[in-house]
Amino acid sequence: MTRNLKITARKADRKNCRVFGNMRYLNTEVDVRILNLSATGAALETKGPVHAASGSKVRIEAENLGLLEGIIRWKHNGRVGIQFDVTSNARAQVSSYFRFFHKEIRPVLAVRPLVRPNSGGGRPPHLATSTLKS
Repeated sequence: MTRNLKITARKADRKNCRVFGNMRYLNTEVDVRILNLSATGAALETKGPVHAASGSKVRIEAENLGLLEGIIRWKHNGRVGIQFDVTSNARAQVSSYFRFFHKEIRPVLAVRPLVRPNSGGGRPPHLATSTLKS
């Protein structure tokens, strides 16, 4: 990340993904879902609490990515931001993931057809009308 006028900007664009794996900090391991990924870092959603401070070294292991090492940059509401270790081969692993495994994730908007009750036979649909007695 670079700093310009006290504004932190990303070095690389992140792409949304859904990759499941686990994150290891010291002797604890927690299941994670990688929400977005770039050559320099990732945002993770954790299934359990992570007892690590910003600046702590962690290892992330996922089937499609392999083993990635990095540093926690931020934590907030069950999400964690990781900056990959520049001495590892993370850039090559992420590049390989995008080349062979990544599929674009788009929001799914399902449109359900309006189903009307069958008027033939059975009970007629209930109508909300008031009846007045004189």
